[in-house]
Amino acid sequence: MKTIKKLYLLLFFAVFTLQAQQTPAPVQKGDITLTGGVAHIGNGEVIENSLIFITDGKIVGVYDATTTKRPLKGEIIKIDGQHVYPGFIAPDTTLGLVEISAVRATEDQDEIGEYNPHIEAIIAYNAESKVVESMRPNGVLIAQTVPQGGTISGESSVVQLDAWNWEDAAIKRGDGIHLNWPSSFRRGRWWMGEDAGYSPDKNYASEITQIKDFIGQSKAYEAGDSSIKNLPFAAMQGVLDGSQNLYVHVDSEKEILDVLKFKEDMGIEKLVLVGAYRAYKIADAIAKAEVPVILARVHSLPEAEDDDYNISFKMAKTLVDAGVKVALGNSGEYWQARNIPFYAGQITAHGLSFEDALQLITKNSAEILGLGDQLGTLESGKDATLFVSTGNALEMKGNNLTHAFINGRSISLESHQTELWKRYMEKYDRTE
Repeated sequence: MKTIKKLYLLLFFAVFTLQAQQTPAPVQKGDITLTGGVAHIGNGEVIENSLIFITDGKIVGVYDATTTKRPLKGEIIKIDGQHVYPGFIAPDTTLGLVEISAVRATEDQDEIGEYNPHIEAIIAYNAESKVVESMRPNGVLIAQTVPQGGTISGESSVVQLDAWNWEDAAIKRGDGIHLNWPSSFRRGRWWMGEDAGYSPDKNYASEITQIKDFIGQSKAYEAGDSSIKNLPFAAMQGVLDGSQNLYVHVDSEKEILDVLKFKEDMGIEKLVLVGAYRAYKIADAIAKAEVPVILARVHSLPEAEDDDYNISFKMAKTLVDAGVKVALGNSGEYWQARNIPFYAGQITAHGLSFEDALQLITKNSAEILGLGDQLGTLESGKDATLFVSTGNALEMKGNNLTHAFINGRSISLESHQTELWKRYMEKYDRTE
């Protein structure tokens, strides 16, 4: 009996080992030099024959190898003809908060109640998620993990995707609060005998008033007796003093215009539109208000019968042309965040160049999330969070990573999916 128990234990640990996430890479020490790669800086600039120096997790120099005679140092990695990119950033995800959406026990993305600005998504972040490790082979190295539900869902954080736990993963804890703006229209409840179509929501104005009242009470709390603790009101202080973003999830043009007015009325300094399906119709107003936009998932069907079939692919260029700072988002999805490079690649077929599209998942995302001085471009002084691909990383055939670094740490590109791929390639490559 004891022998059987030992066998069961061995089997359990063997299975656990097979299923475990890749071990996070150790801290980078010393120097790394990347030579000969095509460097896509992330700001529109391209260096065809680059020389990139990394020291102790930071980029210390990016040069044109044809015009500089700087000596190579440390570990020399020759990447002749391959492409170097800043790590892709995936905003507006539930990455690490959901493992299997059909299994309730693996979901921790929302909380009971309507006003929960004090709820931090990062506390529930699972750094050992299989979904998290599946991002890295596509070059997605940074993500914003966002709570869901209610009127105010809670507080998001920005994480790097190679960590032991949420504390190690967090790059920016509490980057902003997420507000789900009410809709001015509601769909009829056909199961209660109502017309199944849309009609004006009579509660729309009162719901906005409730949001304004909550903001007003938060302001009063700040000026009141600090010995009386109110977690929701206290959590709003970053939005009120301009140290945090207020991310407003909103779609229709009327609602977006109402949000812009709300920003002005309530004195919100940093507001970001998220989703913003109809933003392209009022791009000039958004640009004038200097409000950035994180678009919904590009690979989405049109929402209305009279929308162009490719409306989701075209709206980014319309906004960019109007002068709006745009990033590509994920509509609160988790596993689809790995496809964000291909979202950017898709919109290049509708007017944006590859380098401009690249900014929508690197430089612009970093700046909107408040990390522009740290991430988003291959520039001296920034974190060495970057990767090397054999081809154009915005295309499925070209997105083939050979190296990836987070803060200079050479991270594993293995995942559950790559292990299965290798297993079955071996199976079908065998000849009898």
